[in-house]
Amino acid sequence: MNDSEKQQVIDLLNNIMEVELAGVVRYTHYSLMVFGYNRIPIVSWLKSNASEGLVHAHKAGEMVTLLGGHPSLKVGPLLETRKHDIGDILRESLEHEKAALALYYKLLHLAEEKSVLLEEYAREMIAQEELHLDEVDKMLRKPGDVKPFDS
Repeated sequence: MNDSEKQQVIDLLNNIMEVELAGVVRYTHYSLMVFGYNRIPIVSWLKSNASEGLVHAHKAGEMVTLLGGHPSLKVGPLLETRKHDIGDILRESLEHEKAALALYYKLLHLAEEKSVLLEEYAREMIAQEELHLDEVDKMLRKPGDVKPFDS
């Protein structure tokens, strides 16, 4: 990987780190805004996603320093929609997960045949993000509906 390619990867990893940190803030906020009979399991799931986002951000930062870069101190975009219905929260979560997934695919494309370490990291994160998307998709479906959620 030449210096220009390495810088592209570092910039992308910093972007990933920022998006994952935004997810931490987002999921933490959502966990505070859930009310109703199903609050406890939903809050637990949201807190778990926030914790996992922090782990993902840390991994991205480790990759930045591995490549000789400086990890970003920024947090990705946060939009307060003031919609706190569980369906709204899940739809916003779905969009967030799709954005993160797209960044990991972009990283895989940049790393292909240039760094096995970065390829494997990107593949691992893609697998995790695809599972998250599937989980949210299933939560958005009506009981008994086997077709994927259509937003």
